[in-house]
Amino acid sequence: MNVTTCRKDYRKTIYACFLAYIVQAVVNNFVPLLFLTFESQLGVPLSRITFLITFNFGVQLLVDLVSPKFIDRIGYRASMLIANAFAAAGLVLLTVLPFVMKDPFAGLLLAVTVYAVGGGLLEVIVSPIVESCPTDNKEAAMSMLHSFYCWGHVGVVLISTMFFAVFGISAWRTMAVLWALIPLADLIMFTRVPIAPLMEEGETGLTFRKLAGNRLFWTMMVMMLCAGASEQAVSQWASTFAESGLGVSKTLGDLMGPMMFAVLMGTSRVIYGKCGEKMDLKRFMMLSAVMCILSYLMIVFVPSAAAGLLGCALTGFAVGIFWPGTFSLAAKEIRGGGTLMYALFALAGDVGCSGGPTLAGQVAAAFGNDLHRGILAAIVFPAVMGICLLSLRRKTK
Repeated sequence: MNVTTCRKDYRKTIYACFLAYIVQAVVNNFVPLLFLTFESQLGVPLSRITFLITFNFGVQLLVDLVSPKFIDRIGYRASMLIANAFAAAGLVLLTVLPFVMKDPFAGLLLAVTVYAVGGGLLEVIVSPIVESCPTDNKEAAMSMLHSFYCWGHVGVVLISTMFFAVFGISAWRTMAVLWALIPLADLIMFTRVPIAPLMEEGETGLTFRKLAGNRLFWTMMVMMLCAGASEQAVSQWASTFAESGLGVSKTLGDLMGPMMFAVLMGTSRVIYGKCGEKMDLKRFMMLSAVMCILSYLMIVFVPSAAAGLLGCALTGFAVGIFWPGTFSLAAKEIRGGGTLMYALFALAGDVGCSGGPTLAGQVAAAFGNDLHRGILAAIVFPAVMGICLLSLRRKTK
């Protein structure tokens, strides 16, 4: 999407939402870079530290579930300010609480809880804010928005790595405070930008009972779950798969696995964002589902490290449209869904983000830690996504 297609008053709103997704990328991807540092500096076992990822997404799932009524009561602007404040506070507390509390791990958990509340709120409210902006092509706007999570992910890894190379890993607390400036900047932006109402004046969003009675809603929920699972089943295991399954070095595996995955996922979203007006969204998503299945098969069956890494990267490109595309289709097909609908979609997507890599990991463990079999099992998610898209295309014919 060319942001100039958004009415002039709302350009800065779109930019602020882009920055909000970078905030979410910081919240989700900075701390995992510090796991070994926490182990050596704080004396916390790695087995406990890795629980921080599960805990972070668990808190975000809970926020997805309980936030809609709260958001509708106080409004989107106040909710956005609170989300950014929690994100910034959590990152700053990360540098303080582990060193002042008796149990450093408890300090880490408390800091993660604070910024996870912010991340969960952002997941629920950013997409509907963009959807409510008066743009010429809402599908393209949504795709462009979600590309900024990918660029944020890449930026967090690259900038943090370069910072640590120059100043040393011992300066991680300084880096955390610097990252906290981003949600503070977004908070300031959202005190000034206009926010269009999601619903027409006098309208109220659909209740859960009405949503639950809509078969199309449940199709979209399954699609959101498959979007998250298709993405994370490869993304979360890409580094480990490259190192253990393909036999490449960790540095090369990180750069050519998860890094290229994120780059190509962002590229896919930018392409649709720029050219979406000329494309059929359902057709683009259907072709992406086919490409995703073929990429999974390349990872599993082609006996070459280069082909395996290429398959990981192409999976990123293929899944890029799944999440924002499903949001856009739902907004178009289910009128009046309101905050509750977006929150439930975020919940389904986050369940997929957790369930996809869990299924891959459990199947791999059952076959002697063979990640080829684990990723093959996860092919069910892009396959179901394709089946759902076929059913939607038939209904519109």
